[in-house]
Amino acid sequence: MNLLPGVRSNTVDTSRLRLHYLESGPEDGIPVVLIHGNLATSRFFEHVMSGAPGHYRFLAPDMRGFGDTEQAPIDATRGLRDWADDAHSLLEVLHVDHPVHLAGWSTGGGAIAAWAIDRPAASLTFVDPVSPYGFGATKADGKPCFSDWAGSGGGTGNLDFAKLIADGDTSEDSPLSPRNVMNSSYWAPPHREPREREDLLVEEILKSVTGEHGYPGDQAPSGNWPGFAPGVHGILNALSGKYCDWSGIVDIDPKPPILWTHGTADIVVADGSAWEMGTLGQMGVIPGWPGDDVFPPQPMVTQIRTVLERYRDGGGSVRIEMFEGSGHGPHFDAAERWQTAFFEFLEAAAKS
Repeated sequence: MNLLPGVRSNTVDTSRLRLHYLESGPEDGIPVVLIHGNLATSRFFEHVMSGAPGHYRFLAPDMRGFGDTEQAPIDATRGLRDWADDAHSLLEVLHVDHPVHLAGWSTGGGAIAAWAIDRPAASLTFVDPVSPYGFGATKADGKPCFSDWAGSGGGTGNLDFAKLIADGDTSEDSPLSPRNVMNSSYWAPPHREPREREDLLVEEILKSVTGEHGYPGDQAPSGNWPGFAPGVHGILNALSGKYCDWSGIVDIDPKPPILWTHGTADIVVADGSAWEMGTLGQMGVIPGWPGDDVFPPQPMVTQIRTVLERYRDGGGSVRIEMFEGSGHGPHFDAAERWQTAFFEFLEAAAKS
């Protein structure tokens, strides 16, 4: 594995599964755990680790269903707690038994929130996280559009995209090729990684488990629009608000300091995400949309802001950094500015 300077690759058997992770910094450094997003791996944080201050120990696992970690099914009914518990099992093996700093990108943001609800954390850094009420099919207050959460979960996945992943497609032939989806959705165009790095990241996406137990997961029939409800397996069901709800973070005590970073041009996590059924119905892409009163586009960013304001009102410390013009991955398309904010926050949190 051709790694960036200062980054090491390891695989260990934990109490839950055989887990691959990247590491940088000294073993006695301040531990920071980095949780990647959906359809990604630890290598999407590798450049951050390589340029990090030397007194931190960064640990970035490949999460269940992705990368070089053992293929194991995702129990969607636990939301993202499989991911949180898997990451914690790594710390048990490494004998890290005190609260750690956590950073989570997209789906990883929901996982670190689940961690903080279940066990202490030293700090939380959210990078364009999934909404506190999950992905899709919710109104502004977090309540579902339909009682069965129709319009969220495994049925929202694109099966043609999943097939291209399973087929190992590295081309730019289709708008749905993993390479084109990464460049159009993971960060804001016209940002492109250097070609060698881009090729590497595409290969990492192609390691994703597809099907009922990976991406997109299974689905259940529904009499409500658009005709399906969440199943019980796979990553998109784990992201459904039926199972993924981290709004309870406002009640934890003590409250770790929070940094929320968001790219204002994000099309994945947005007030009107291009990947969400309410938006697609409003645009006419999905026929039969029942209208704004029944199934509005999910105001994801507003939901995040509202929950974090409640966290602050409850005595927690929240720092918000908006990256103008950045997409879903500001740690890529605004890398220097994002790392400055992240490392400044860690320094302050480590001293508090």
